[in-house]
This record gives sequence, structure tokens and C-alpha cells, in this order.
Amino acid sequence: MKNPCVYILASQRNGTLYVGVTANLVQRVWQHKEGVVEGFTKRYGVKTLVWYEMHASMPEAIAREKALKEWRRAWKLELIEAGNPGWHDLYETLV
Repeated sequence: MKNPCVYILASQRNGTLYVGVTANLVQRVWQHKEGVVEGFTKRYGVKTLVWYEMHASMPEAIAREKALKEWRRAWKLELIEAGNPGWHDLYETLV
């Protein structure tokens, strides 16, 4: 899957959240899951893909990512719950 995408990872239901952007969602989530890149997600065990949104262009995806990072936590939780109420790992649907 090589399309601009914004995504949210979680450590667990209602746990630590991470908002990111990528052009290759499958590869990027795999990197988070395997801990191959040092940083926030590795340090806090944030590995479950709970939400994502595809975009037509990378600038559009980056703008959406920046907007989501400004959102209150409650709004992000509502966004996740609206599309994935069971907080299932959506990575499994991509591979």
C-alpha cells in the first residue's frame, strides 16, 4: 500500500496514542511493531494500528496529521471508536 496516509497507533485500548504520516502504511506499521526505529513508539510500546485515513497527496496527509496532533485526546478517542469500537489491530487487514 503506497499511498499517503495518516494513522493512529495505540499501546492498548485507551492507552498511549501516536499519530503519524507515511506513504507506505504496511511498511511503516511493521517498523513500529518490530521496534526497528528508536523513538516514542518503541519506548512506550505503541504498536497497534487502530485508525488510518488515506489521502490523495502527501501535503494533504501532512496537513491532516498536524491537525490531528492538535486535537484533544478525547476527540482522538472518539475518532478511533467511531471506526474501530473494538480497538482491533487493523494491520492484520492490510497484509
